Amino acid sequence: MVSIIEFKKVSKAFGDNKVLEAADVSIFKGETITIIGGSGKGKTVLLKLLLGVLHPDSGHVYFKGQALDSMSERELSKMRSQIGMLFQGAALFDSLTVRENVAYPLREHFRDYSEEKISQIVAEKLKLVGLPGVESMMPADLSGGMKKRVGLARAIATNPDVILYDEPTTGLDPANTKRICMLIKSLQEKLGVTSIVVTHDMQAAFDVTDRLAMIHDRHFGFVGTKDEARSSQDPLVKNFIRGEMETGDG
Repeated sequence: MVSIIEFKKVSKAFGDNKVLEAADVSIFKGETITIIGGSGKGKTVLLKLLLGVLHPDSGHVYFKGQALDSMSERELSKMRSQIGMLFQGAALFDSLTVRENVAYPLREHFRDYSEEKISQIVAEKLKLVGLPGVESMMPADLSGGMKKRVGLARAIATNPDVILYDEPTTGLDPANTKRICMLIKSLQEKLGVTSIVVTHDMQAAFDVTDRLAMIHDRHFGFVGTKDEARSSQDPLVKNFIRGEMETGDG
């Protein structure tokens, strides 16, 4: 399998707080991998390292074989255009219409696009997430589930190779949780994207993922398939999965 992203011996600390220490994981093209682990264990830090917003204290993060720390600002910007992100609270701009929210990354990365082309792409992406014709609505008029889907339409606007999901089901009722999970799977199938999901929702994780990677003690203590996770005899893996699925702790 071809790796699209690699963390090699990555360490990161904030003062005396060591978050990651010699962490290794490879993420394969076209897969969905879920990053699990307790609160404050480094899951969101991983996403920021991947985007080049944070830099490792040691080790390297590779995207398509190139180390992020060797990229120029122009190369980093191009790399970020290939990565879409659904933020935990959708993070829509309240003062912009749905159309302008979804169009935002297109204006950021593809400044030569005509308004006609932007409108066409926005309509296409909203249809993909099951929200055709809502371009003129404002975020304040949307339900929580609709906001997440508009956020997802924005994440896929640039036709990214990778989508990052930060707690995609937090704050959603069961029906919307199921809808978001179905969208994560269908976008993987339709667009062939690589998906990285950070979540506490183990039920959702098992619904959408191909593999799980568990951060424990500042490195990846477990990386494997869903079946390998379910059959793991490692008490840390067993207790985390059982505990999170029973409590739904988010």
